[in-house]
Amino acid sequence: MPLSPAQPRALAHTRSVNYQGFQREDGLWDIEGHMRDTKPMVFDIPGEHTWQPNEPIHDMHIRVTVDTNLVVQAIEVSMNNVPHGECPQAAAPMQRMVGACMARGWRKSIDLHLGNEQGCTHLRELLFNLATAAFQSIQGTFAVKDLNTPPPHLGRCLAWGFNSSLVERRYPMFFQWPEKKPKT
Repeated sequence: MPLSPAQPRALAHTRSVNYQGFQREDGLWDIEGHMRDTKPMVFDIPGEHTWQPNEPIHDMHIRVTVDTNLVVQAIEVSMNNVPHGECPQAAAPMQRMVGACMARGWRKSIDLHLGNEQGCTHLRELLFNLATAAFQSIQGTFAVKDLNTPPPHLGRCLAWGFNSSLVERRYPMFFQWPEKKPKT
């Protein structure tokens, strides 16, 4: 179902984000993210730079190489366009994510290793969602590997809630009947 018709308005900013997953010949996986910010008008940051319409303000790429357990083996960053001269310094700390796992705790690991002044807000945003692209790319990430441990995506959204009909159908061993609410 489409959005309702918008009120009269003028475009002020466009952020394009793209994710792709690639299976490598060596058995590893490359998950790539790309972010590009543009404005339809001249944009100026005094003392920094003036951008022409649709010239990229941010144009950043990340490639994370993971194994089938979603453990980061390597990470590479390309910052083709950034608004400030200091921005490229945020690429080196990204190496702290090598060894981290994209399953449960991914966002906490990003915050621990790259949070606040340790990294770049835009690179962190790309990293957050790389895990979702990895889950969608790597077959078997949703498989039950241990009958006592639910797959990491269960309990993370309404459809995959432990008491949902989807979990009851796909993962009956982890299905939990909804709690009955006490009568008032």
